[in-house]
Amino acid sequence: MSTSATEWRWQTFKQLSNTELYDILALRQQVFVLEQSCLYADIDHKDQQCHHLSGWCDSELQGYLRVVPPGLAYHEVALGRILTAESARGSGLGRQLVSRALDEVSLLYPGQSVRISAQLYLERFYAGFGFRAVSAPYDEDGIPHIEMLLRSP
Repeated sequence: MSTSATEWRWQTFKQLSNTELYDILALRQQVFVLEQSCLYADIDHKDQQCHHLSGWCDSELQGYLRVVPPGLAYHEVALGRILTAESARGSGLGRQLVSRALDEVSLLYPGQSVRISAQLYLERFYAGFGFRAVSAPYDEDGIPHIEMLLRSP
């Protein structure tokens, strides 16, 4: 990853340009389908109702997640499709991404709890933000996951 500062973009689906959307979907495919050898329907017709947080460095998408409004996936607000590009892993970008998302969620949905379906190996990472496991591990598309909840204050 370049040493340039990350440019963060917080956008609704309609605010995404065609190029931004293409880059987001391409990186989601690279990480979740190709790298993880997982065939699943990434395009699930939820993106249109979500807010999207993306981190760009030198015009390259380095990190991304979507904020799913309450009632669309879970009763609570949800963070999903959380990823960093391979070139950005280990740089702290993932922590910045989740931290920024939680700040935005607190403004957009004040007082709401946040739920995630986390890959099991990342349980400790998300616990660092205050998320707590609320399910037993389960298989999702061949990958062990766990539901985690960050309760509203």
